[in-house]
Amino acid sequence: MKNLYILVLVLTYFSSPAQNMKTYTYATKGLDTLKLDIYTPENIKPTDSLPVVIWMHGGGFSGGGRNGIDEVNIVNAANKNGYIGVSISYRLLRKGTKTGFGCNCSKEDKLFTFNQAVIDFLDATNFIYQNSTMLQVDTTKIIAAGSSSGAETALHAAFMRRFFIPDLTTYKDITFAGVIGFAGAFLDIDSLTIDNAIPIALTHGTEDGAVPYGSAPHQNCQPKKPGYMMLHGSKTITEKLDTLEASYFLNIVKNGTHDAANVHPEDLDAIFYFLNKTVLENDVIQTKKYTLPKPTTY
Repeated sequence: MKNLYILVLVLTYFSSPAQNMKTYTYATKGLDTLKLDIYTPENIKPTDSLPVVIWMHGGGFSGGGRNGIDEVNIVNAANKNGYIGVSISYRLLRKGTKTGFGCNCSKEDKLFTFNQAVIDFLDATNFIYQNSTMLQVDTTKIIAAGSSSGAETALHAAFMRRFFIPDLTTYKDITFAGVIGFAGAFLDIDSLTIDNAIPIALTHGTEDGAVPYGSAPHQNCQPKKPGYMMLHGSKTITEKLDTLEASYFLNIVKNGTHDAANVHPEDLDAIFYFLNKTVLENDVIQTKKYTLPKPTTY
């Protein structure tokens, strides 16, 4: 029976809805050739210009890839809801390092890693922007999205890009219409203001020990550790959006750990309903949903 379950899971993974997928190189940086996969709904018409979700995978800036099961789940949901799905690779700067991205990784190295990831995210977005006609993308409806380290990057790209990139000339045309984050956080909650608030859909475990649900040290690092830095997670972000009377959707995984960074298909319908109402129809919605942790099946 166990083997049958695994077989069903594998078949489900590889039998995703029909799509058109093309791979492009968006940048070459040193030894890294950075690519993105663009998934377009099969029923797209030649005259269509669709919203797009640009997704960055998680993995602590040291692992993961653009074609994992989370990535399959998000691009499938995007296509199902009439969005183009884009899954990107980026430089894994903590791969092979002794300290990884934990408490022994210095704050300076963490900030540099965030900085370079934001640049990669914006470079991938710039590629989509510059080729929007060919790709049939509506550049006024770009959703920055990611899981864990990818969610941290999406939030930083949306709200703190000037902190990381003082000269934004290269990216001056890029605007984001919304954010999706699974177990994400960012450095400065005051960088989220009434002027840049956009609809944000977040999923987070209340007992996440890696990326804080509220405001807490990254990885629960003690103040004397080299990697001590405060981050502001989904609870703090949505509290700020409350004060700004701006739109958010928060899936609170009660007693959930960092496993809430995993993307489950059954959670995505509510997220895309929220995006459709807020990004496409300009409604203002503030919603909190409570769920329980799901068993890890992959």
